[in-house]
Order: sequence, then structure tokens, then C-alpha cells
Amino acid sequence: MSTTTPARAQSNVQLALAERFRAVRRSTLRLVEPLTAEDMMVQSCAEASPAKWHLAHTGWFFESFVLREFVPGYRPFHPDFVWLFNSYYQTFAAFPEKRLRSSFSRPGIEQIFEFRAYVDGHIERLLDSNPGPEVLKRIELGVNHEEQHQELLLTDMLHAFFTNPLRPAYRELDAPVRANPSAGPMQFLRFEGGLLEAGHAGETFCFDNELPRHRVWLEPYGLAERLVTCGEYLEFMEDGGYRRPELWLSDGWNAVQSRSYSAPLYWSSGSGEWTVFTLRGDIPLAQMKNAPVSQISFFEADAFARWAGHRLPTEFEWEAAAEGRLLAGNLLDSGRLMPMPASELAENGSQTASALVPDAPLPFKRPWQLFGDCWQWTSSAYLGYPGFRPLAGSLGEYNGKFMSGQMVLRGGSCVTPAAHIRSSYRNFFAPDTRWQFSGIRLASW
Repeated sequence: MSTTTPARAQSNVQLALAERFRAVRRSTLRLVEPLTAEDMMVQSCAEASPAKWHLAHTGWFFESFVLREFVPGYRPFHPDFVWLFNSYYQTFAAFPEKRLRSSFSRPGIEQIFEFRAYVDGHIERLLDSNPGPEVLKRIELGVNHEEQHQELLLTDMLHAFFTNPLRPAYRELDAPVRANPSAGPMQFLRFEGGLLEAGHAGETFCFDNELPRHRVWLEPYGLAERLVTCGEYLEFMEDGGYRRPELWLSDGWNAVQSRSYSAPLYWSSGSGEWTVFTLRGDIPLAQMKNAPVSQISFFEADAFARWAGHRLPTEFEWEAAAEGRLLAGNLLDSGRLMPMPASELAENGSQTASALVPDAPLPFKRPWQLFGDCWQWTSSAYLGYPGFRPLAGSLGEYNGKFMSGQMVLRGGSCVTPAAHIRSSYRNFFAPDTRWQFSGIRLASW
């Protein structure tokens, strides 16, 4: 029986949320420390946004959906910021075309930092005022929204530096990457399936697209113990994978032909030997062969699975395998900033939590790399669960409006904050998306 009074319980919730808010806001600023003001202006592809825009938009979110709604008489930092840093909320305000974000030379970066400090001060005062449950929910949503943009910021900077002829590193390697021993032939773990529940359970935070929890029927299936490696993907390429239309979905083959795909996005062979561009700079493929392949589209993942004689898992097969497992892996908090070989986690067929989480009380169990390294494409279209209801008002545009033409990815990546991920988390992108940290886990019947 709990002896905590409701008032004290709410106070504890506020204190925990206030600390999480501060930690996330500080973390975003640390992520841009290696960047110059010029770096923060670059928008190198249609999917990406400049780092400066990410800094401003995350402040905009708190100002728009928390401060303007719950602080009487609140004065926005700047009237033009209300629309300038809106992303896609049509019911909230007009906004500039996404492709123009790199032209926002004004406001300058110092004014963006002032904007963030202004918002932070008002949120801190709001948290000190004993706000109601809805305010706390909105702030928690804003914190999770900012963590999404931390990942996007690094993803976008990787593409920006890749398109720079100098190929600068976001962070230099602390030590040379060593060639790791192979994790061995791919093995599949068997799962019984049956009538299971999927979707978020409990009272902790989740996005609306993770609800409601509902029942799903799964036939017995197998799931690969680890992610597909760069070396295995190279075998697919050398076997003519990009030249064999029978391996590809129709739209995927069209993409291969029209965009001249011949390798994952950040692979280059101009010097005669393949290299892989990472946030740590260019690394020879020979040193990355046993790391998970990354920056591939759903179409490429699906074609590889067909070539290998397997398939991609459904999102519910993935979730059933991941639910209840330790939420640890090569995530942003590890500081590695690129996928790591399963052989660095596995030793004699086992994986210990202490390899990634000091003093962790429980051992990992296969399958490995469920969380971190690369987002894992699934064969599931991004749709609402039975009974799905988006959030009310403009926030209903957060997830629900994208439930068309997208595929679900699971598991997080090496640039996903550890506190942000869970087994029910649903990421989603169009099937031709390649600039994300996205990889492959195979499944079988």
C-alpha cells in the first residue's frame, strides 16, 4: 500500500519532468557544439532540415503548444517565429516551404539561442506553478518531440557532411576502427506466435500511434538473431542484386532505374575500394564488414530479404520478440554515433548487459541489436491500430496525417536517445527513404 499522498505524487512527477526537460534541452545544445554557424545552415536534401531550424523548431513546439495555451498573457518571443518555425501543422499557422529552410539566414543563430533560453525560462516557471495534468502531458510530449529532433539533427548533418567535397567528420574517431571478427552465419530464433497483445501498455509516455493496445494473431515465425551486416549486403551487390528485377517490388525497381542505385547511400568506391561515410568520417568497408548495413530504403531491404530466401518481419512479430526485454543497445548515449558489429556484443553465443549498461542486473538474450544501431524496416504499412484516435486539435497532425504510403520501422538507432525508445515505438518513413539510419533484420516462416 502506497503512503505517498496525491499532492506529493504530483510533486514528484513535476520534479522528474522538470529534470528531464532540462536534461533534454541541454543535450540538444551539446549536439551542436561541434558545428559552425555555417554548418547549421546546410539543408542538403529534401528530407533534411538545417540544424539551426531544428534548434528553433523545438523551441517553437513548447511555445506553441504549451506556453501560448497555458500561460495567461504569454507574449511570444518574436511574432514571426510563430509561423516561420512551424513544420507541417496546417491547422495552426501558415509556414514556409520546407525546401526553403536553408535560406533562413535571419534570424541568426545567437537569436535562436536567445529564443531557446526565453522558452526555457517560461517552462521552468510554469513547472514551478503546480500545473495541472494536461500541462504536464504537453511538456512531456514536447520533451519527446525534441528527442526526435535530436536524432533528426544528427541524421541531417551526416547527409550534409557527406555532400560536402571535404567529407568532414562530425566527431573524429577516438581510436582507429578495427576489423571485428564475424558473428558467424545468420541464425534464426523461433517464436510460437499465437494470440498476443500489441501496442503500448501501462501509464508511461507513448505517442498516440502506439495506442490502443489490441490483440493480434501471429503464426509461428523465425527472427534473425542479429542485423544484416555490410559484408552480407556486399555479397548481395556482387551477386547482381541491383541488376535483377525479379528481386524488387515494382516501385523499388523503378527507383533503382531512375536514381541509379547501386549501393547503400553512404558507400563510395571512387578510390577503388569501398568506404562507408559515418559521423566519424569515411571508414574503409573492410573495417565495417561486420557492422550492420545502414542508410538503405525499404525497397533495398525487401530485395535483400528475397535474395537471401527470407522476408522482412511484420511490426508485430518484431514487437512480440522485443517486448519485456532490456531497453539497452548502441543508442545515442553510447557515444559511438555509428552502427557496431554484433560480435562486439556477443561472446560465446551470449550477450551481457554490462557490455553496454554498466551494473545492469539482467543479461541480454538473443536476438541481439533489437534496440539501437539501425532502425529496422518491417513489412508493415503505417496504419492506425483498431480504435486509433489522434490527439485533439492541431496536435492530431503529429502522427495520424501520415498514415498513407509509409512503412513502419522499429528499434531505434545509434543516434536515438536511450530514454526515447521502447518496444511499442513506431517510426515510419516512405519506402524510398535512404538518409535515415535504417537497416535489415530478416524473418522466416
